[in-house]
Amino acid sequence: MTQTLDSRETTRLNMNRVAPEFYEAMMSLSAAAAKGLDPTLAELIKIRASQLNHCAFCLDMHSHDARKQGQTEQRIYLLSAWEEAGDLYTEQEQAALALTEEMTDLTHGGHVSDEVYARAAAAFTEAELAQVIAMATVINAWNRISVSTRVQPPRRRPAR
Repeated sequence: MTQTLDSRETTRLNMNRVAPEFYEAMMSLSAAAAKGLDPTLAELIKIRASQLNHCAFCLDMHSHDARKQGQTEQRIYLLSAWEEAGDLYTEQEQAALALTEEMTDLTHGGHVSDEVYARAAAAFTEAELAQVIAMATVINAWNRISVSTRVQPPRRRPAR
């Protein structure tokens, strides 16, 4: 059944309720992607992909999670301009962000360049690189779910 929505409506459907097996599989993929990956790096990957995908829900969630892990406001705010931020981000973080960007935006050539892949391969062990790729893949899937179903971020009260 096709549902007509008023443009003022928010969430179109709740994937957890409507497709619980799929949702559970996504949760398992998320857990598998996070295995052995530095949680700070994982949040940076999630935030950057979410910025590129315009996913407000995931941006809010992962910025909030990054703050709880001790990430500075400056590093969160400057993430969209990480290439211009000097040494604010480590070489590993920069390599992961470059890879995440190319994996997320396939409109410019449709692939990850050899240069970006080589940079990431030099910065990580093979196992670590696999987890970076897995994390970028999973957050891109979550972004697409949240954007297509119009999941809205919760309204947060200002910190006092």
